Amino acid sequence: MIDIKLIREKPEFVMENLKKRGGDPEILNEILEIDEKRRQLLTQLNQLRAKRNELSKLVAKLKAQKSEDVQKVLEESKDVSNEIKELESDLKKIEESLNLKLLYIPNILDDSVPVGEDDSKNVEVKRWGEPRKFDFDPRAHWDFAEKDWLDFERASKLSGSRFVVLKNKIARLERALINFMLDLHTKEHGYIEIAPPHLVRRETITWTGQLPKFEEELYNTQPDDLFLIPTAEVPLVALHANEILNESDLPIKYVAYTPCYRREAGSYGKDVRGMIRQHQFDKVELVKFTKPEDSFEELEKLLSDAEEVLKRLGLPYRVVSLCSGDIGFGAAKTYDIEVWLPSYNTYREISSCSNVTDFQARRGNIRYRRKDNKLEYVHTLNGSGLAVGRTLIAIIENYQQKDGTVVIPEALRPYMNGLEVLD
Repeated sequence: MIDIKLIREKPEFVMENLKKRGGDPEILNEILEIDEKRRQLLTQLNQLRAKRNELSKLVAKLKAQKSEDVQKVLEESKDVSNEIKELESDLKKIEESLNLKLLYIPNILDDSVPVGEDDSKNVEVKRWGEPRKFDFDPRAHWDFAEKDWLDFERASKLSGSRFVVLKNKIARLERALINFMLDLHTKEHGYIEIAPPHLVRRETITWTGQLPKFEEELYNTQPDDLFLIPTAEVPLVALHANEILNESDLPIKYVAYTPCYRREAGSYGKDVRGMIRQHQFDKVELVKFTKPEDSFEELEKLLSDAEEVLKRLGLPYRVVSLCSGDIGFGAAKTYDIEVWLPSYNTYREISSCSNVTDFQARRGNIRYRRKDNKLEYVHTLNGSGLAVGRTLIAIIENYQQKDGTVVIPEALRPYMNGLEVLD
């Protein structure tokens, strides 16, 4: 959520930000109209409250004088009180309407974000590693289903499309990946491991920006109105909602492994084969709470932490800076890490690393106390470190051999009891 003062004082600036994102600027006009009504009501209320106070003092004075006019003033005071109640009710409705509208306004983009309508305008920042040149026709990861590693048919029987059952050594390799990522981020990068709930309240998921705008993407349970988390970012950020943190404790760095659940409502017909786009997938998530002046430096560090996973696994990748038309709703700046996949003959996203500035902190009321005792909103950052299923895909496709076996990256062998090849 962005500050209403910014919209009020710099409407053209916020309007331009919306246009860069491809949003509808009309909502800003609606917000300004509602905000003006709210301020007019507040002025009337303050005037009436002042009048009620004056009448209250007059009543006390008249009673002391035993004046016959006291009843008349009491009736006038009662009328003013009733009017105040009506205006307070109107004000509450207007403030609810205003707050709801504000929840649909995306974050302000950083000046370094490229301007463009879609992902074709994303800017490549760097590459690492060289895509492997095969001396045979490499197979896509879904073709390994015949080895009884991936079972899409039985998953469909259980749950429908966009699910998979992992079996045998591939299931073990996925578990090894999770442990490897968690160990790297906790032991070497200094993150605190968290095991959060997978079901959260409506308020919780609103704090991080998924609601109300993206409700169709979420799985909701009834009658309790809980949501399956689309990412561990949701519970990790919300851990400190309505709290005041100490400046000396920042940055706070959390890492969590969780399954993630997404309806993928807008992806009909995309990536229908294999494991690229699933309704349930595993992810290791990184979240930071920082001081505002440190957040963009911490974004670069978070990006480096996520990149290190791919470097240790020897998987070629590139980093792109997302343009204004492709960036997420809550992000001020985002880097995507894209891993090389031979089956697509291109790079595909495996992590998004974002600085969300104070957007989520304002929604969740997450502040910190500076040394001078001043309270400010923290900045929050998040990134995948990494998406486990897509990392598994990248290993299968990049490390496959002509005989159908898959070499296990050296970094994972200690987690596989020294096993070197999947056959």
